[in-house]
Amino acid sequence: MRSLSVKAIKGNEILAKDLIGDGDKILLPAGCKLKIEYREHLLRLGIESVYIKDEISKGVLNDRVSEDAIKDECLADVKNTLERFSYNADTEENHISNIAEEIINDVLQEKNVVYCLAGVRQRSEGIYSHSINVAVLSILIAVKMGVAKSRIKDIAIGSLLHDIGYNGVTVKMTNEPGQTYTDEEKKEIKKHVLYGYSMISNEAWLSKTSKDIILSHHEMINSKGYPFHLDGDHMSLAIKIVSLCNDFDTLVYGRFGKPIKIHDAIAYIISQSGVRYEHSVVAAFNEVVAAYPNGTIVVTNEKEIGIVLRQNQKCPTRPVIRLLQDKSGKRYSKWVEKDLTTCLTLFIEDTLETI
Repeated sequence: MRSLSVKAIKGNEILAKDLIGDGDKILLPAGCKLKIEYREHLLRLGIESVYIKDEISKGVLNDRVSEDAIKDECLADVKNTLERFSYNADTEENHISNIAEEIINDVLQEKNVVYCLAGVRQRSEGIYSHSINVAVLSILIAVKMGVAKSRIKDIAIGSLLHDIGYNGVTVKMTNEPGQTYTDEEKKEIKKHVLYGYSMISNEAWLSKTSKDIILSHHEMINSKGYPFHLDGDHMSLAIKIVSLCNDFDTLVYGRFGKPIKIHDAIAYIISQSGVRYEHSVVAAFNEVVAAYPNGTIVVTNEKEIGIVLRQNQKCPTRPVIRLLQDKSGKRYSKWVEKDLTTCLTLFIEDTLETI
C-alpha cells in the first residue's frame, strides 16, 4: 500500500482503504478501481491523497505503530470525545484517560519504534488527527527521554486536549492546507490557548502538566512564543516536547501555510535546535520519527527511483528501499532491495508524489 496524490490519479488504480467522507460515510470502498473523473470531485471534498495497492507497493511494511494505524483505532473516539468535551468537560475524564492509555500501550508494546507520519489527511479530520499525531509523537519522545509513565499519561492527555480552545475562536477555520489569515484573524486564533485553558482550569481531574500544555504549547525556548513569551528555563519538559510536536505536524499538514515534505519538516526542526526547541528534545525527536515513511517514492543521489519498504529503527533517515527504475528511467525487471545503513554511498535526495 502507498499513498497517491489525487491529482496524480490516471485511472484504474486499486483503492487500498475505504475512502471515508463527512459523517463517516464510505465514499469509495477498498478494492474499487479509481476513475480519472474522480479527481476533481475528490479535491472539492478536500481529499488530496488516497491509498492504493499496486505492483510498486508490494513488500511495503504496514507498521503497527504509525499515523494510519493509530488513527484507524481511535479517530472516531477522539472526534466524539473532543466534541462532547467542549460542552461538558467534567463528564469526559474517563474517555480522555482511556484514549491516552490506549495510545500509550500501543507505543510501549514495541521498543525503538520509528513513527511513520503518513502526510495524508482529509479536511474533515482536521484538528482530531492533528491532536492524535501530537499525542503519539509526544509519547514517543517522552519514552525515548526516560520520562516516568505517570507523567507520560499527563503529556498524552494534554496533547489530546491541547487545541480544545479552537472551539472558542471566532475566526472561520476550514482546515484547508495553506489557508491564510489576516493579522486580526491571527490575533484571534492565538487566543485559542487562553480559551482552552479557561475551559479546563477548574477541572480537578486534569493534572497541572496537562493544563500547562493546553496553555503553553506555543511557547519557545527563545522567548518568542506565546502567550507569555516564556524562555527555556521557565518551560517544563512536557511543554517543550508538545511544542515541538505541534509545530512539526503543523508544518507537514500546512495548517497555517503551505504543507512541506516530511523530511524537510524534520530538517527545519533540527535547524531550530537550541533556538526554538530544546537540544535534548530535538535529539529524541530525530531518533523516533521516519524521515521517509513506508510507501514513500524516493529519488536517490544516483538518480534512481525507489520506494521505501521498511524502517531501520536506529537510523530513521536511512530506510530499506526497493529500486524501481534506473537513472535512465528504465524499470527494473527483478527485485532490487537496498538497505541504506549498509549502502553507505547511496542516500535519498528527494521524494516524489508519483512515478
